[in-house]
Amino acid sequence: MSLIIPQGYVPKLVPELMEQAIFFIKEEFQQSLTEELNLRRVTAPLFVLKGTGVNDDLNGIERPVSFPIKAMNERYAEVVHSLAKWKRMKLAAYKIPAGYGIYTDMNAIRADEELDNIHSLYVDQWDWERTIRPEDRNLDYLCDVVESIYNCLKDVEHSVYCEYPHIRPLLPERITFIQSEDLLNEYPNLTPKERETEIVRKYGAVFIIGIGHNLSNGEFHDGRAPDYDDWSSETDPGYYGLNGDILVWNPVLKQALELSSMGIRVDKLALLKQLSIRGCEERKELAFHRALLNDELPLSIGGGLGQSRLCMYFLRCAHIGEVQTSIWPEAMVRNCAEAGILLR
Repeated sequence: MSLIIPQGYVPKLVPELMEQAIFFIKEEFQQSLTEELNLRRVTAPLFVLKGTGVNDDLNGIERPVSFPIKAMNERYAEVVHSLAKWKRMKLAAYKIPAGYGIYTDMNAIRADEELDNIHSLYVDQWDWERTIRPEDRNLDYLCDVVESIYNCLKDVEHSVYCEYPHIRPLLPERITFIQSEDLLNEYPNLTPKERETEIVRKYGAVFIIGIGHNLSNGEFHDGRAPDYDDWSSETDPGYYGLNGDILVWNPVLKQALELSSMGIRVDKLALLKQLSIRGCEERKELAFHRALLNDELPLSIGGGLGQSRLCMYFLRCAHIGEVQTSIWPEAMVRNCAEAGILLR
């Protein structure tokens, strides 16, 4: 168990106001995101069939929660890790034109998650996906979308300040972009998470570009599955990646807080290349991958934005358990309670 207890922590809101604030933030952000990215809401599944390639494999080692379906000859279903691939299939099914997309409330269970101040067994996020054109598959387009999402964050921060004036805005006017390779060069002796903390401490809000490919030290900044984000496309000489993470400075925990993972999705060439790099070319025979290779899915960009993490950030909470209900180790609940951090 990894737990940070901020010295002298006092919640910004009393428990009876917390639910109202959570609802307020979620409503404000959904409205802003919908308008900024031209999205419409759809209903999402809680589980998908095992063996179709639709579920998100994350880093490839996390075990999905699964169960047999009595009415389908004991065929197994898996609780989703995320909806990265499912959303792209829905863009095709709904024939969403370029420049428009969908978003949904995604609820997941990640049984192998290491629990701490910002990680929970229960994952709630807004999953979104937007159809793009072939000419949009470039770094400039990715950065434009990141700036649009950052505008949403700024709008919500302003709304929270208007509603709760004692919670003062902290986000910088602009988000800073940096390649993961440049970040390594700037902090060569630090781990990836330590590098994130230092760069976000410096700028306040950062988008780290290129997550999943090997850096010059032979490691990658963070893991990414090979079959949704395009992390292998060359964007500039010496650099890779059409994906990344949005991170902001957490003033309570004094560290970087990831709010979103997103990217331009793989096309056929990137899919084949990344499956080869990761040594899992057998996935080409799965239903999702066959559809992509047969030109049955549109080009797209998409990602996820953590709902509880946004609420945690905007309400200056010390633990994600203050804004969501989940299961926590008894020692964590006890230690938090002693410090005035009430977990749900």
